[in-house]
Amino acid sequence: MQQARPSRTALRVAMRRAAHQLYDARPLVFDDPIAVAILGPHAVEIERTPGRDPANKPRPFSIALRAFLVARSRYAEDLLAHAVTRGVNQYVLLGAGLDTFAHRNPYPALRVFEVDHPATQQWKRNLLHSGGLPTPANLAYAPMDFERQSLPEQLHAAGFSSAAPAFFSWLGVVLYITLAAFRSTIRFISSQPSGSGVVFDYGQPRSVLTPLEQLAHDSLAARVHLAGEAFQLFFTRADVAAELAAFRELEDLGSPEINTRYFAGRSDGLKLLGSASRLVSAWT
Repeated sequence: MQQARPSRTALRVAMRRAAHQLYDARPLVFDDPIAVAILGPHAVEIERTPGRDPANKPRPFSIALRAFLVARSRYAEDLLAHAVTRGVNQYVLLGAGLDTFAHRNPYPALRVFEVDHPATQQWKRNLLHSGGLPTPANLAYAPMDFERQSLPEQLHAAGFSSAAPAFFSWLGVVLYITLAAFRSTIRFISSQPSGSGVVFDYGQPRSVLTPLEQLAHDSLAARVHLAGEAFQLFFTRADVAAELAAFRELEDLGSPEINTRYFAGRSDGLKLLGSASRLVSAWT
């Protein structure tokens, strides 16, 4: 991401979440009543026929990408609900982008910490202000550059306590950072008290994908590169298991498992395709 600019990919992700609210069949996989409102003037950019090309032909991989983005948000908030029942009262969104959970938070005792690049965070706060969406009392912002600043320092400065368990949501970030930054973050999370957890998504290396998946991967990689936010980091399932050796209760989900959990029986064809992206969660 360019230093002085907010994340363009964060906007595209938010637009796909908003498109899900407007155009996909009910029941929604991820119900977010302010997904459109938070976009402010960007809401006009939401495509009316998401997943179709100018000739009105279906674009399966575009639909599948939207499905993955809403599924990962749903998965993270399902896990958060589980964490809250176990006594967790700190929720950390690493690379929060335009996530809206803090403004829908149903848990009065849950403190929310949003960690993101300062430019993206200020852009989001401007959108919230212009949309008349106030900052909740139990939300704290922690501006941070993952490659250059210390996560513990930034979080603790925002009021985070390492003496209590926390749940970390790290969506849409791992692909864009270095291995060193990934490992530093994982070390910090794994050091948190028992009952803490993390969820993140990761991309598999191009070499393990089918030829059709490689074409879709190359197209998406080219677009994010043009936006100044190039892909950097990929893992196989074995790689992830090794990186998370300090955790327990590891769950690693691919398209078949995600489709069974969230997209079975849908009438609109919304589902994941291929094996490029996966979701993983782990607990201390």
